[in-house]
Amino acid sequence: MLKIRLSRRGAKKRPFYSIVLADIRSPRDGKFLEKLGTYNPMVPKDDPQRITLDDVRIKHWLDQGAQPTDRVARFLGKANIIPMPKYKDSPQQSKPKQKAQERAEEKAKKISDAAEAEAAAKAKAIEDKKAEAAAALEAKKAEAEAASEAKKAEAIAAAEPVADSASETKEDA
Repeated sequence: MLKIRLSRRGAKKRPFYSIVLADIRSPRDGKFLEKLGTYNPMVPKDDPQRITLDDVRIKHWLDQGAQPTDRVARFLGKANIIPMPKYKDSPQQSKPKQKAQERAEEKAKKISDAAEAEAAAKAKAIEDKKAEAAAALEAKKAEAEAASEAKKAEAIAAAEPVADSASETKEDA
């Protein structure tokens, strides 16, 4: 059985990997059949020298039945040599235990309740401001109407004595 996998090269704390075709029984850094590419995790992700692949030879060995490891399968998926593999679930043992999950749920619920209460308070404040603005507008309209009514009354009152004096002069004549 053949695997396409990483074989570590490079100095201490300076990793460099070769992508190799090896028998599954051989050790990680041991004997391999063919070198198919390189992986240098020390360079930036967008650097073209980070991952180099020999597409033709990789396709040949995949057709012959070689299986890539999870990491190499991701590299091949990104290079569109094979379909992108799905990520596996993390191990069940590393999940938080029942009480820790309950505490996390309670904390999330408190946070969401607080956020809802804050949103409701903001909405109420906005409604109150709208109501105050509407009341102020109504008060201004009422004041304007009262002022116009007062002006009309003054105009009528000012016009009545003239009309009374005009009627008195007609009666005198």
